[in-house]
Amino acid sequence: MTGSRIDNLSIAVLLPCYNEAATIGSVVRGFKSALPGAAIHVYDNNSTDGTALHAMLAGAHVVRERRQGKGHVVRRMFADIDADIYIMADGDGTYSSDDAEELIRTLLTERADMVVGTRRGVHADAGRQGHAFGNRIFNVLYRTIFGTDFTDIFSGYRVFSRRFVKSFPAVSGGFEIETEMSVHASRLKLPVSELELDYGRRPEGSHSKLSTFKDGAKILWMFATLMKETRPFAFFGIVSAAFMLASLGFMAPVLVEYFETGLVSRMPTWVLSMALMMVSFMMFTAGVILDSVSRARAEQLRIHYMGLVAPGARELTLPSIEDLGAHHQSAKTGTR
Repeated sequence: MTGSRIDNLSIAVLLPCYNEAATIGSVVRGFKSALPGAAIHVYDNNSTDGTALHAMLAGAHVVRERRQGKGHVVRRMFADIDADIYIMADGDGTYSSDDAEELIRTLLTERADMVVGTRRGVHADAGRQGHAFGNRIFNVLYRTIFGTDFTDIFSGYRVFSRRFVKSFPAVSGGFEIETEMSVHASRLKLPVSELELDYGRRPEGSHSKLSTFKDGAKILWMFATLMKETRPFAFFGIVSAAFMLASLGFMAPVLVEYFETGLVSRMPTWVLSMALMMVSFMMFTAGVILDSVSRARAEQLRIHYMGLVAPGARELTLPSIEDLGAHHQSAKTGTR
């Protein structure tokens, strides 16, 4: 990929890794070939199989992150590395480095802040049908709660602008970080795009670190946490409705008895129903208040984001005073 538009931009390839010695060398060499001018950064997350050595021998800059979890690695990478365009991929060889050029081109031509390489053929990954089913369910759940910007929230192949990276308040510790990135973009209504790419299988000797049920539970917890933080009125509204229904369920037989006999023989049940009703009102009030707080936080994030320069924006800057003066002088000369 050539041209002044690219030559003036610095590109960083970010590869978070944990025990990927079988593949990381070829991945690094692939990106060095596809993007000769890019800096390749491998962040080793306590690997025990020589991943760091293989990456270093292939020509990557290697840093060790001791906190276990992809979220910790990504947070460290985004804080440490300064570039105009960031490419993030996995070190397992399932993403093709040849697609990086097209992802960058899409980022620049569409003036997006994040381009996600959606995975064509992800359901065939090592035959893990549990992962395939969970992937479909969580993507549908995401679109229901947070919006329809993305169709593959778990893709690890992404390209970011500098203003996305430096305005992203990463808080996740594990692989839920991709979900948090997607929610951040949807929350601030950032320009994003998707590009469907082929998704390969792991080579012989390389194994997935994901656990279908354990990691699925973590994702559900992350969905609930992000909904509470970004859509508190909806979150606490659902909790309020649940307490209200429970209150009405306990209250109904007591009221029926009262209207029939004029007596309340089950006083503890009545007290419990009133307590649940009060909790319902409290949850609703909390949702209203926290919704205003969430809007204020989103406004602050948006202001910080707008203060950063978009990739390629330097090409669209206004001419300097000297250029205007020279143009004006040449115009005067031409009229004489």
